[in-house]
Amino acid sequence: MSYDMALVIGLVIAGFSIPAIVSAFSDSRTPRAAALMIMIGGGMVAWAVTSKPGGYTLDQIPEVFVKVTRDLIG
Repeated sequence: MSYDMALVIGLVIAGFSIPAIVSAFSDSRTPRAAALMIMIGGGMVAWAVTSKPGGYTLDQIPEVFVKVTRDLIG
């Protein structure tokens, strides 16, 4: 798995955990699944950022999303 792919998948997983957290708190439940999703997504993002030579900047993230999407589609 490339660093770009890990970054994008980690960000998507972490992003999908936000509605799960809100839902758990609104139902007065413990957000166990959402916490696990944040740990997995955060771990993937941290691995991608620390492993890639030079790391990533915030300006590069949209370009990385487009590149990974383009690679998956075509």
